[in-house]
Amino acid sequence: MKAIVTGHTKGLGAAIAGELLARGVPVLGLARGGAAELAAKYPALLREAALDLSDAAALGAWLAGPALREWLDGCGTALLVNNAGVVNPVGPLAEQDPAAVVRAVSLNVAAPLALAAAVVRAAQGAETRILHISSGAARNAYPGWSVYCATKAALDHHARAVALDGDGRVRAVSLAPGVIDTGMQAEIRATPESRFPMRERFVQMKNQGALAAPEQSARKVVAYLLAANFGAKPVDDVREV
Repeated sequence: MKAIVTGHTKGLGAAIAGELLARGVPVLGLARGGAAELAAKYPALLREAALDLSDAAALGAWLAGPALREWLDGCGTALLVNNAGVVNPVGPLAEQDPAAVVRAVSLNVAAPLALAAAVVRAAQGAETRILHISSGAARNAYPGWSVYCATKAALDHHARAVALDGDGRVRAVSLAPGVIDTGMQAEIRATPESRFPMRERFVQMKNQGALAAPEQSARKVVAYLLAANFGAKPVDDVREV
């Protein structure tokens, strides 16, 4: 068994990578930078590739190379955790930078879908489990979050369609992990209410201690990923399991 985790250097991604490594699962981390603490703690299990997943040309070139195929060579089970994502741009359409929209769609949608296809091909018939980190925003529309809601909803629908393909070796789930105390949450709370009218809700959640620690959520996510019935529901919420 081997895993690929995107955005493994911080927040939930770092916690998921750490949980997998602690269970003895080798991890290939994909991010713009490195995870020094994880690399020092698990030098034999963690491999990293410096890659800007929002750069379609760079991602395409990397996927065309041998790295992924070599990582999964002889692997009995391949795990892909599509965690990397951004919430910006936030605000009504008139306030959205079109370049930021392109970057968000590239990182939140194009990269996970491309990686999913590439991992299945590289796994060469081995069991493959694809886990998209989704959000409640995929299932409920929020003012100011049109891009974030749409991109997360795309992951949900991707998992549903993969399930209909009927390949028993490939299972995909788009999983909402709950509200987690990460840098993204801090970014949300720092957004002016004029751009995100629901800002106060997230401020209150922080003040009331209602945000889960990344490590707490990662344990639930990884347990879900490794469970025998993974894929039974293509769209799920870890809080409802």
